[in-house]
Amino acid sequence: MIYQNEDQLKEGCQSILDWREGDVRILDERGFQGELIDDLIYTAVFSPDSAIQEVAAFLIRRGAARLGIIPASIQSLYEAMGKGEVSGFTVPAINIRGLTYDVAQAVFRAAKKGDAGPVIFEIARSEIGYTRQRPLEYACAVLAAAIKTGWRGPVFLQGDHFQINAKRFAAEGERETQAVRDLIREAILASFYNIDIDTSTLVDLSHPTIKDQQRMNFTLAAELTALIRDLEPDGITVSVGGEIGEVGGKNSTVEELQAFMDGYLEELERRGPT
Repeated sequence: MIYQNEDQLKEGCQSILDWREGDVRILDERGFQGELIDDLIYTAVFSPDSAIQEVAAFLIRRGAARLGIIPASIQSLYEAMGKGEVSGFTVPAINIRGLTYDVAQAVFRAAKKGDAGPVIFEIARSEIGYTRQRPLEYACAVLAAAIKTGWRGPVFLQGDHFQINAKRFAAEGERETQAVRDLIREAILASFYNIDIDTSTLVDLSHPTIKDQQRMNFTLAAELTALIRDLEPDGITVSVGGEIGEVGGKNSTVEELQAFMDGYLEELERRGPT
């Protein structure tokens, strides 16, 4: 069912959810996981009334939190893996381009069956465009799937390849950069606490040194990282990824990685604490 107005929505939630003063109480967990969560995600995605969409999205997100389903950053796990404190597994990252609610349910069911650990649900800037899934819609679909399948614990949502388009940047650099800034803001508000900045499209191989080839890449990546640090909620360190070369053409090299990281860290230090 797609709720058409607030009265319908309240009737559907009666005796299952109670919400007031900006919070949600779950009165009937099984009822919430049953048809109601289906109706809420369909309403959040398909209702013609934006106000009802917002209420449905709020109920999904707050209801998920009540059940211990929490959007999270994978930063601390990656740090532990880098230090060798944990090992023996990988973290799959899955881009869902359609039927997100249904596909995410299949992922959670498989993870539960296999007693698997973390899984990243991601969507790229290009995919957001051609699938018409804004970050909030994508987040709600994944969280609703977690509710439906009985998943508990962290859910890792990632903005994948938040990429600068080289042609648009060459024509209107500030406008293209602002579009990525705006998407970062939108994603963090939707609880995407893992973001892959992709400014590798700006690598210029015509320069004589590798550092100069990577300069625009690491400079803009650092700028966008600083923005993320300004926007991240208290107590959360957003996991930030970067790119050093376009997919295809040739393999990236250790020297390119080193040049990117050296320049990136220099730029971050110049911009102050992050």
